[in-house]
Amino acid sequence: MRGFNPTKSIIKGLLSIALGVGAAGLLPDTGSLAFAQGNAILEEITVTAQRREENLQEVPISVTAMSGERMATLFEGGEDIRALAARIPSLYAESSNGRLAPRFYMRGLGNTDFDLAASQSVSILFDEVVQENVILKSFPLFDIERVEVLRGPQGTLFGRNTPAGIVKFDTRKPTADFDGYALATVGSAGTMNIEGAVGGSLNDAKTLQGRISLLSQNRDDWIDNAYTGENDAMGGWNELAWRGQLLWAPTDNFSALLNYHGRDMDNGTASIFQANILTTGSNALNNNFHRDRVFFDEGDNNPQEAQAAGGSLKLDFDFGNDMTLTSISAYETVKNRSLGDIDGGFGAVFLPEMGPGFIPFPSVTQDGLDDLDQFTQEFRLASQATDSFFWQAGVFYFDSDFSVTTSPFFVPSTTVRHENTSWAVFGHVSFDLTDRTTLTAGVRYTDDDKDMSVTDTPPFNPLPPGILAGQPVSVADEQVSWDLSLMYAVNDDFNLYGRVASGFRAPTIQGRNIAFFDANPYSIATSETILSSELGFKSTIGDRMRLNGSVFYYTIDDQQLSAIGGNANSNVLVNADKGTGFGVDFDAEILLTDNLILTLGGSWNDTEIDDANLVTAMPCGVPTNTARRCTVLDPLDTDGFAILDGNPFPQAPEYLFNAVLRYSMPVDGGDLFFQTDWAFQGDAQFFLYESTEFHSGDIYEGGVRAGFTADDNRWELAVFGRNITDAENLKGAIDFNNNTGFVNDRRIWGASFKINFGAF
Repeated sequence: MRGFNPTKSIIKGLLSIALGVGAAGLLPDTGSLAFAQGNAILEEITVTAQRREENLQEVPISVTAMSGERMATLFEGGEDIRALAARIPSLYAESSNGRLAPRFYMRGLGNTDFDLAASQSVSILFDEVVQENVILKSFPLFDIERVEVLRGPQGTLFGRNTPAGIVKFDTRKPTADFDGYALATVGSAGTMNIEGAVGGSLNDAKTLQGRISLLSQNRDDWIDNAYTGENDAMGGWNELAWRGQLLWAPTDNFSALLNYHGRDMDNGTASIFQANILTTGSNALNNNFHRDRVFFDEGDNNPQEAQAAGGSLKLDFDFGNDMTLTSISAYETVKNRSLGDIDGGFGAVFLPEMGPGFIPFPSVTQDGLDDLDQFTQEFRLASQATDSFFWQAGVFYFDSDFSVTTSPFFVPSTTVRHENTSWAVFGHVSFDLTDRTTLTAGVRYTDDDKDMSVTDTPPFNPLPPGILAGQPVSVADEQVSWDLSLMYAVNDDFNLYGRVASGFRAPTIQGRNIAFFDANPYSIATSETILSSELGFKSTIGDRMRLNGSVFYYTIDDQQLSAIGGNANSNVLVNADKGTGFGVDFDAEILLTDNLILTLGGSWNDTEIDDANLVTAMPCGVPTNTARRCTVLDPLDTDGFAILDGNPFPQAPEYLFNAVLRYSMPVDGGDLFFQTDWAFQGDAQFFLYESTEFHSGDIYEGGVRAGFTADDNRWELAVFGRNITDAENLKGAIDFNNNTGFVNDRRIWGASFKINFGAF
């Protein structure tokens, strides 16, 4: 990033101060406040982190929770789910494939694999349904009731592929009262968003209720292609998403909730790779970088599209005596295409002023999902057996089938099919040992099977004999996950807890290299297992401050990593012998006055690969230091491979810190408000090896919002700015060809108008 390099001592000082005042929350709004005898107070926050409604302060897990209203301001400029990165303690997200393929990290743990079949360490759930594939994880956010971020392994209640944690979205459900809202936003770069919802009873008895929600996000193309001479050739998108829900509750003992949703994105733009924007010996953007101009000779201006649809049926049976049975059946389908000029320009060797410098060879690739089908089924039985004892148990089934087609364009396309089935049984109990002490424990058994086969490939492409014979490559594993926690109420306002939990990421098969004639056309990573421990506190000070924080340490055996890049830009799965991480995370929400509220959140983590034999081939894309265009900082073995032992995890920022300040002032007819929010991110390496060039540095983004609300918040008019300093933050790189990188979104200014109607 240009013009900013905050000292780590300042940030660490802020973190240490804030640890004295940690709490839950992100973007403050008046909905988080109540009024008692004329004074504003913070309201209680309810979460479902343990699959039942509980007070956030009584849950022995590190959780950040926020209302949909609090989250919505992050997306006014058209941002996607990655806008949550660095806005929530320990949560980071990035993508080398634009809006459609976000990769999530928590407490430094995640997966940089860019293949569409890649698994992740952070699970995303919408309305209790896991979104396993990377494209499913990118579903647009709108009409959200609550978001919960659960840090640490969540393998007991939520299953495999949750060793780092989960992000759980709950949408607004139908109610008996008529209500809804309409929101319109216009902004620079042709940004225009329309969002709304309407719901209420559909019969006189109010036993049938419905809700329809809609989102339209649009931005004009604003990036010129100087190679073709096209102005405003790329950078925009058109996204339409919808959700319909029906709730039938004929008796007090039974309810059925039907959810149908979908999306259609076209005219989108994949990631904008820019060649040679990094100079050897520095990670600063150089004069080849222009936010609004590229030199693409291939890739058809990097188009991207996706279509998805899905549905779920949730049945709740109340048998009396505080025992309930829940069934959740869900189906998701999606397909997408994404094309990109991977080398980021064209090789203007003889006329360097006409392009972004020397490019050894051109590269353009298209990847796409072909009709992913995902089916899940869960049955869960729960009971508040006594005042001091709660238990729940269940079974879970998962089935996924999809194909990934890769087109390198110098040869015919290759299609690889991935099939995954998994089932699990689990149990969870919570027992009050005393009036002040609660013990929580859980266990889950999981069986996971994956198959990969090639359904379409050029006949001259050399493949392993088993694949040529049409026999799939298969991996399978079975694991037991567990957790144990103890919470002690020191007094009514201060709780201490300790938690130990295990989890695992199921084995993975990677077959993208088949399309590129790689000597190792596919790779397999065995299951990684994690053991995590944390100590934390949850407290309130009066009615005007909520304070939460935790300290954690974890070890990972057989950590799954992706060796990406090299001279062929290959993608190979590897297992490190061990990985470790430790750090702190915290939240703070402080009502400074009745009109001024401050929200702080942050995390610091230290991660390390522990494997003396783990190396990566051809860092910076070439075999020898003399030919490399980047500066490798790791020691090299006799083959010129980088030795990775002791390196931090890739894409694991050393710290994340956010602050939000909101001031409101009553005036005749309503309230004026002003809000500013800032997020800071510490340095993160992009690859397994460390280099001078391929890392983020310390970066930040800021936003502002000001406006007027009237009629008890029934309507609102606001102006806003996202990335108001137009910070140019390096977010990722490609190392196989030249010093190619990609950056964050541009600055957006805009205005919004919202009206709530009915019993909102």
